[in-house]
Amino acid sequence: MLTVLVDYDSGNLHSAEKAFQRMATETGAGQVLVSDRPEDVARADRIVLPGDGAFPACRRALGSYGGLSEAIEEAVTRRARPFLGICIGMQMMATRGLEHEETPGFGWIAGEVVRIAPADPHLKVPHMGWNDLTVDHPHPVLAGIETGDHAYFVHSYHFRVAHDAERLAHADYGAAITAIVGRDTMVGTQFHPEKSQKTGLRLIANFLTWKP
Repeated sequence: MLTVLVDYDSGNLHSAEKAFQRMATETGAGQVLVSDRPEDVARADRIVLPGDGAFPACRRALGSYGGLSEAIEEAVTRRARPFLGICIGMQMMATRGLEHEETPGFGWIAGEVVRIAPADPHLKVPHMGWNDLTVDHPHPVLAGIETGDHAYFVHSYHFRVAHDAERLAHADYGAAITAIVGRDTMVGTQFHPEKSQKTGLRLIANFLTWKP
């Protein structure tokens, strides 16, 4: 079993790599590899796409690695390999992003990435720090995770989904902020599971052992 964390120079992958390696060892889920090679994505049993920064820059960075974006698309949409997007990696699953400029996403989950606009003017953007999760729909990656569990967020934009059934969980920050999306063999988290302690490690373990 091989899980590939896609490296496209969009954030420091060290903490994510350590968290996935730890949970892969604890669950017997096989090898975890950080790679920017399309051929590694093509042979992966599971794919993780992290990302930090602005949506347009991350989308362009991913496209600058010859064949990498195409390899992800082939593995996830045609061969149904389980996929986990983290932060910007999750936002890329949207139809489009509206950060700085309109940028097409993967189009896997209908919706758009928009700036957070809390109703309370005292709430600052970016949304940064710990927040409670509210589970909207059950899913295997949420096994053992309940409403009220904490996760760590750092973001100014969030994924406004077109279909409520594809929002698996949200957080309250002056409005409902999408925390987890999912359909078929793909899921995404706005928060960083590798920084979310017990909740994040449980989600990683669930993903590594998920059998869609």
